[in-house]
Amino acid sequence: MTDSIEKLKQAVDRFADDRKWEQFHSPKNLAMALIVEAGELVEHFQWLSQEQSLHLDTQKKSAVAEEMADVFIYLVRMASRLEIDLLDATAKKLIVNARKYPVSKAAGRADKYTAYGTDK
Repeated sequence: MTDSIEKLKQAVDRFADDRKWEQFHSPKNLAMALIVEAGELVEHFQWLSQEQSLHLDTQKKSAVAEEMADVFIYLVRMASRLEIDLLDATAKKLIVNARKYPVSKAAGRADKYTAYGTDK
């Protein structure tokens, strides 16, 4: 088990390197693989109600966890290949999102508050 993004990145890179997969792991291919895995994740929730999606049985939850791990592995590998610090990029994006979706206008809303001209 890894306890940090850096250790996870090293483990994922080592896994790919041991298999000589770098030739296949271009950012384009990794992005495409990530979307495929995200699609497999979504498949587990297709046709479930909101309530059902919150209360998965043990088997379904385990399958969802595996798909989430696949998505995360591809994301970490892509960040490694592009030399992007995911933690730094995420921290910066949270700042952008806080400005884009201020609590006073976005709290409790599923729609984008700017869609109805209430962004003033």
